[in-house]
Amino acid sequence: MSHVFDATPSRRAVLAGLAGLGALTLAGCSTSGTTRLATAAATPVRPTIPLDILAMYAARPEEEHPVPAADISLMNPAYWRQEVANPTGEPAGRVVVDTANYFLYFTMPEGRAMRYGVGLGRAGFEWSGEGHIAYKRKWPVWTPPAEMIERQPELEIYRNGQPPGLLNALGARALYIHQGNRDTLYRIHGTMDVASIGKAVSSGCVRLLFQDVMDLYERVPNGAPIVVV
Repeated sequence: MSHVFDATPSRRAVLAGLAGLGALTLAGCSTSGTTRLATAAATPVRPTIPLDILAMYAARPEEEHPVPAADISLMNPAYWRQEVANPTGEPAGRVVVDTANYFLYFTMPEGRAMRYGVGLGRAGFEWSGEGHIAYKRKWPVWTPPAEMIERQPELEIYRNGQPPGLLNALGARALYIHQGNRDTLYRIHGTMDVASIGKAVSSGCVRLLFQDVMDLYERVPNGAPIVVV
C-alpha cells in the first residue's frame, strides 16, 4: 500500500544513516526515560487520515486483551505502516532497524518492504549488530533483568514476571532477538503510547504500536535474520 505522504528516504540516504549511527539499547523494555527529537519532519497537527489507514489502526476487540484503536493523528504520517520500495539493500525475509530515521523494515520479494515507525531505547544501553528472531510470543510475560531491578527497585514486584495485558511492558506481541545461542535481552515489542513513536523513550527495546507489532508478528518467521545498526 502506498500513499502520497510516503517519506521514504533514498537508498543512499538510508544506508548512510545505517552505517553512521551506531545504535539501539539493550533490552530492559521499561517505559521511562528522556526523549529526543526524531530526524523525520515535524509532526503535523491532526492530519487528515485516509480510511484504509484508520482501518489498520482500529480497535481489535477479538484479542485476548481487547486492544483500543490507536489515535494516529498524534503521530507523524511518515510513521504510519506502509509498503515501500526496499531501501536497505538486504534480501527478502529480513528485519532491518534504521535507527537514524526511526523505521523498522521487513524486506519482501520483488524489491519491496513493509515499513513501520518505531520508538527506540535511550542512549546508555546500546546494542547493535546482526542476530535472528529466536522466537515470538503473543501477550508475553515480561521479566525485567536483575540489573534493571537494581536500578529501579520499584520493579521488584515483577522479578518473577509481569502478567500479560495492555499495561505489560512488552505489550501485545514480542519478538526475541538472539545472537547464536545467546539471548541479547533485546526485544521488538508493542506499545500503546502513540507519542513515543519516532522518539528515543524507553530504556531498551524497539517498540511499535500494538497494531503494527501484531502485523509484524504475522510476517516474521522464527529464525528470520535481523540487522540493527
